[in-house]
Amino acid sequence: MKANQKIGIAFFLIGWTGSEMLAQRPQPALPDAPAAQSLLVASAQSIPMSMPQGPATAPTLLTRQEAEKLALANNPRIRISQLVAKVQHQVVRERHADELPNMTGNITAVEANDGSRISSGSITASRLLEHAGMGLQVSQLITDFGRTPNLVASAKLQEKARLADAEASREDIVLATDQVFFAVIEAQETLKVATQTVSARQALTDQVSALTASRLKSDLDLSFAQVNLSQAKLLQLNAQSDLDAAKAALSEVLGYDRQMHFQLVDDVGSLPPLPPDPDLLIAEAIQNRPDLQSLKFNEQSAQKFSKAQHEQLLPTISALGVVGDTPVGSPEFFTTNWYGAVGGNVSIPLFNGFRLTAQASEAALQAQAASEQTRALRDQVVRDVRTAWLNANTALQRVTVTSELLRQANIALDLAKTRYDLGLSSIVELGQAELQQTEAAIGNANARSQYNFAIATIRFQIGVQP
Repeated sequence: MKANQKIGIAFFLIGWTGSEMLAQRPQPALPDAPAAQSLLVASAQSIPMSMPQGPATAPTLLTRQEAEKLALANNPRIRISQLVAKVQHQVVRERHADELPNMTGNITAVEANDGSRISSGSITASRLLEHAGMGLQVSQLITDFGRTPNLVASAKLQEKARLADAEASREDIVLATDQVFFAVIEAQETLKVATQTVSARQALTDQVSALTASRLKSDLDLSFAQVNLSQAKLLQLNAQSDLDAAKAALSEVLGYDRQMHFQLVDDVGSLPPLPPDPDLLIAEAIQNRPDLQSLKFNEQSAQKFSKAQHEQLLPTISALGVVGDTPVGSPEFFTTNWYGAVGGNVSIPLFNGFRLTAQASEAALQAQAASEQTRALRDQVVRDVRTAWLNANTALQRVTVTSELLRQANIALDLAKTRYDLGLSSIVELGQAELQQTEAAIGNANARSQYNFAIATIRFQIGVQP
């Protein structure tokens, strides 16, 4: 009571010394805050949103599950990851082609100085003969002691890794969609509270203005009331800006190049339960996380490639065959019109400046690095899952605490308004109670969305399919 008496005496002296000057000076009219645009509702009550361009149309209701489906269907990152996986599938076919026969058809015609010889360039059959012919060449790899099969296996594992990356992109998009969805819900709830605060403080300002005109309140009280009203209008402006930014982010993650006309509908049912044991979640994450699976496939692919690079030092055995016809040619040199031969070839690498040894060592080191990358991500997954569970647990507790805080703030505001109306307190005390009630209302409105997003984060961290 002593503190309130001191504040009241101070306000009385200030009001008495400045009342005449304030009475003679016209009070500037505060600018009205722009009318709030559409409020995206999370309850049964809805307010239509206005399109940025074009005639007004009824908004399309959009739930979180529908938003996830739209994002998975339209977001270009999904298509990119799928195309990358298809590219890697073609790489598998390229590697597998080395195991299949290679067949080449040739048609050749030569006009030459018969009997002359090529005397420069590489070592080859140097006699030039005038002729025309056609033929078929076939080569087939018999064995390279595992090099080609290991290259094929490495490419297949890379394909599995890219498919896992595509699945990881799906889960990234789902999480991003949930994040912006709940951000829009929070922004619209904040705007709703800000709009209600502006209305309440406008009513208080009108009341104080009337009492000031009747000399029942000082001009200082009116000034404080107008300051509080201006603060509420600034809150409304910031909330509207945050809502517009959140809607733009939502349109982008849904795969649209313009802001779409959606009206979000939040789930008003009971909150999802919090998983009881984070250790079980960690085991599930290690089993299911697609990004971790991708690194495991990369590690196995690097091991196969390392083995293939070491096998370059071994011989390569292949079979060759050729058959054809020579309809034009001198009978002196082409005794028959057709030709044919089969044979085999063994290629043994002897020395190439230690290139093959260096390539084998490089592949072995890359395999070790891939193994360490997998282990690093595994440790990160353990940390992220545990952190996500702790955040969800805190968010669940915050739901209860903010609800109780709002209830107490409403009681405090009612008491402060009653005391002010009775002249037992200053407008500073009333303004403080209004500020606390506004903050509590915003916190309570957003706590539910924050908990729902925390649960969505847990699902993402453990690799649950959307």
